[in-house]
Order: sequence, then C-alpha cells, then structure tokens
Amino acid sequence: MHKDLLRLMRAERSVRRHLAVTLAAAVLAGLLVLAQAELLAGVLSGRFTAAALGALAAVVGVRALLAWTQGVFAGRTATGVKSALRHRLLARLRELGPGRLAAHRSGELVTLAGRGLDGLDAYLTGYLPSIAVAAVVPVAVLVRLFAADLASAVIVLVTLPLIPVFGALVGMTTKAVTERQYRALARLGGHFLDVVRGLPTLRAFGRARYQAGVIRQVADAHRSATMRTLRVAFLSSLVLELCASLSLALVAVPIGLRLLGGSLDLTTGLLVLLLAPEAYLPLRAMGTRFHASMEGVAAADAAFAVLDTAGDPPRPAGRGGVPAAGAPEIRLEHVTVRYPGRDAAALEDVTLTVRPGERVALVGESGGGKSTLLHLLLGFVEPDAGRVLVDGADLRELDLAGWRARLAFVAQRPHLFAASVADNIRLGAPAASDEDVRRAAAAAHADFVDALPRGFGTVLGERGANLSAGQRQRVALARAFCRPGASVLLLDEPTARLDGRSEAAVVAGTAELARGRTAIIVAHRPAMIDLADRVVRLHAGRVVADTAGPPDEGPGGAEPEQAGAVRAESGAVRAESGAVRAESGAVRAESGGEA
Repeated sequence: MHKDLLRLMRAERSVRRHLAVTLAAAVLAGLLVLAQAELLAGVLSGRFTAAALGALAAVVGVRALLAWTQGVFAGRTATGVKSALRHRLLARLRELGPGRLAAHRSGELVTLAGRGLDGLDAYLTGYLPSIAVAAVVPVAVLVRLFAADLASAVIVLVTLPLIPVFGALVGMTTKAVTERQYRALARLGGHFLDVVRGLPTLRAFGRARYQAGVIRQVADAHRSATMRTLRVAFLSSLVLELCASLSLALVAVPIGLRLLGGSLDLTTGLLVLLLAPEAYLPLRAMGTRFHASMEGVAAADAAFAVLDTAGDPPRPAGRGGVPAAGAPEIRLEHVTVRYPGRDAAALEDVTLTVRPGERVALVGESGGGKSTLLHLLLGFVEPDAGRVLVDGADLRELDLAGWRARLAFVAQRPHLFAASVADNIRLGAPAASDEDVRRAAAAAHADFVDALPRGFGTVLGERGANLSAGQRQRVALARAFCRPGASVLLLDEPTARLDGRSEAAVVAGTAELARGRTAIIVAHRPAMIDLADRVVRLHAGRVVADTAGPPDEGPGGAEPEQAGAVRAESGAVRAESGAVRAESGAVRAESGGEA
C-alpha cells in the first residue's frame, strides 16, 4: 500500500470511516462465498432440500447489497482522499510561493491537480478493497478446504503463492512503464497549457504552426507510452490467468478421477470445485486492479513530491509578533538569497535601509535581483543569510498574515480573474462595500469601468483578456487603494508596456497611493523613477549605488565613480520625466481627463 496515502487517509476522519465501511463490505461479501458454496453444493448433490434455495437466494442478495455498499462508500473514500490531497497540494503551493516553485511548470501542476489525481479512483475503489479481500478470503477458503478434503487443500496451498510471485515480478515492469506514461501525460498537459497561454505571442511571431507540430510529437510520445503500458498490463493478465487456470486444473482433475473411483462423495467434490476458484480469484483481481491503479499511484507520488519540496516551514496565522501600525522602517542586513538549482545568488550581501514613509526606486538591468527583493518582503522567499527587519523585528518572527495585511502590492503583470470588476478590485479586501470599490477605482483613475457593458458588474475574461494593458494595471492599482490599512506599497514595474496616456494615469494614481506610506518601486520608466525620494541601483544581486548617500559611500558600498554616474543618470532620467509628465498632462487635457 502507498504509505503516504495511507497516512493521509488516517488523518482524515470522514475518509477513515468511509474506508472502514468499504473494506468491511468487501471482506464480508467475500466470506459469504463460503456459505454460498455450501448451500449450492448441498442442493446440487441432493443433500439439502429445495427449501435451501431460499437461503441461497438470500445469501446472493446480501452479497449484492454488500457490493453496492462497497461501491458507494469506495466512491466517497476516493472523493474525500482526492479533495484532501488537492487542498494540501494547493496549500503547499501557496506556502512555497513563486520563488520555490520555479522548478515546476505551471501546466504540469495543473495536470497533476486535475487529471493526474483523478487516476486515484482505480486505486481507492478497486485496488485497496481487493487487498483486504485477498488477505482474508483465500485463508478462509483454505481452512474450509482442509476440513473438507486434505489432498485438494494441499494442492491449493502449494499453487496459491505462484500468483502473487508472478504478479510482483510483472508489477515491477508495470510500475516503471506507468511512471513513464504519467510523465508523458504531465509533459503533454503542461506544454499544451503553456502554448495556449502564449498563443497571441506565437501568432504574432509566426510560430503557432511549429508549436502545433511540437504538441503532435508530445502527444505521440504519450500515445506510445500508453500503448506500452497496456501491452504490459494485458501480458501480465495473461500470465496470472494462465497460472490460475493450471492451478485449478491440478485440483479439478484429481477430484474428477476420485469421484469416478468412488473414493470421494459428490457433496465434498462439488464443494471443493466451487471453493477452489474463490481461493485464486481475489489474488487475480488484485493483480488486475494493480495495473489499473498505477497511473493514480504515479500521480500521488508526484503530488507528495511537491508536498515534500524543500521550502521554508509554514508559519501559522497568529503565531509570532504582530507588526505595529503606521509606515514602518524596513532594513535589510547582509541579505543573501539563492534559488534552488542556480549557482549565482539572486541577492548577495545586500544591506539597505528604507525609512518610514520614504519612497525608494529600485533600478538596474533585468535579472539584477529587484523582483527577488520584493518577493523577500512579501514573504515568498526567506534569506539564506542575513535578515530582514521591520521596525527592528525580524520578519521571520512576525505573523506573516498580519504583515501581509499591511502590504499593497502591484505586480508588473497583475492577474485578473474570471470574475466581475468589483470582485477583482476587492480581492485583498473581501469585506469592502460597493462604495469603497468605486472610491478605489476613482483614486486609481479607472474611469473606463463606467463605460463597460455592466460597469463594475462586468465579468472579465481570464487574466483580464477583454481589457487593455493600461486598464488591467489600473484595476490592480484600485486593488491597492481598496486596502486603506496598508502602510507599505510594493510596485514591480507598474508602467511597463503602457502607452503615454495609460502611464500618466498609473503614475498619478501611484503618487497618490504612495502618500504617507513606505514605498519600494521597481522602475525603469522615467516618470515612475521621478516619484522616488531615493534611487537604488542593483547589479548582479548587489547594491552598487544609492543616490541618497554621500558621494564617497553608500549602503551598498559603491565606488564614488559608480555612485556619481548613477546620480547623473538619475538626474537625466528625472529631467526626461518632466517632459513625459508635461506631455501626459497635455494628453489628459486633450482627452478630457479620461486617463
């Protein structure tokens, strides 16, 4: 049995109860075979009168009722186990955060949580009950055969172990080919989902037809793996059926000869012939269901591998200190962050202080560590060395839920869900009223919402498919405005890929949102950098310049020439930002304030 699944079932009370009923019904139905064989042998040999047929019909009816009960509760067991495993899987993914999940393709995780875990039905509804039956019924049949006919019982005792031995030998091969089949399925599902998500980009660059060919190749690989699995399953069934048939022949032939010789009475002979197949049947059924359940077992292995993924231990809500109210001071002391599977550190020996209410812009090339610094403050990753202090308290010792309640985060690519505009805005504040949502949208300059078919009740497409990039960004800003208790603002390039009019609206909303809050802004565009009180430059995971420091020193230990160059660059950027804002102001005036 799968140890992790067994542990999961023991932990879930309702699942444990349903499983107990399932196994009890399966075992009782199997044991009733003894009574059925006794009655049938007695009636056929004339030992019992025709009245025994009523008792025989009652036994058959009870077995049918038990089989129905087993099916119902086995289905509930499977549903409960899959639901519990999916909840744990999703909770673990939430705990790990995006940083620790970099090694997992999102499409493969979707396939695992959906189609993959559905494969557990065969294991939970078929294989587990068959194990219980195989552990009890053959033993009971052997005991009755020893009492009825010693010679036949000895033959069954000697040949019975052949079935599990051959089943185990074939099962080793079956497990390997089934795991390859599941990996092919996960690869197919993951690649297909990634292609669908990137279809607009593929069409734009003329690569959609090529990716269709790639999907065809991956699908062919999955088909080949499935056919290999089915071939092994059919061959293994042939082996088990042949072994059981030969064993039954070894029992049936001597019984017939002894009946002809008169050394065995008819009732005993019929009883042995009826019971002998029932000794082999549970083992044969267990072998057959083992093959059918292997795909689900492979998916369970993958799910528990994700659950066991190395990561930071979860901190329960309410545990640790609670951050104080008001704009906090954030200090990073010699912080180093490394992602699994990467040689270079994402952040290395970073020391940085953000004063209460200060607005700091992080600039630098892509991959320099800016987004990692935001993920560090969001609690998605923890430093491998150093510490992050919030008002002097280590972030690892604070209540993570309480800390995140103080944050307002606007991502570079905000995710909008297939829900109404209002529900997307109140994502971080479920208790917000309709009036709160409208005020947040107005503050974020999301005036376009009123022009939508149903206003704030308009249901958006997945990822905001029916909105422009600027409109999606303003909805994300409105989310932040809908969290008035947030005292820390984290922005990850909110104006990337926006036109001038949308950028002006986002910059104006950001300026208002950052007022009175500690703000850390990842920025490349001049207008966003101009909002900051300080500009910190990151390069290869290190702070190389901080324009707030004196020319010869800074928190990152930058060289004087580097710091001077960065300050000169920032001055030029801010000068350019003035021109951009002037142009944006003209655009807003021309458009009547629609931006």
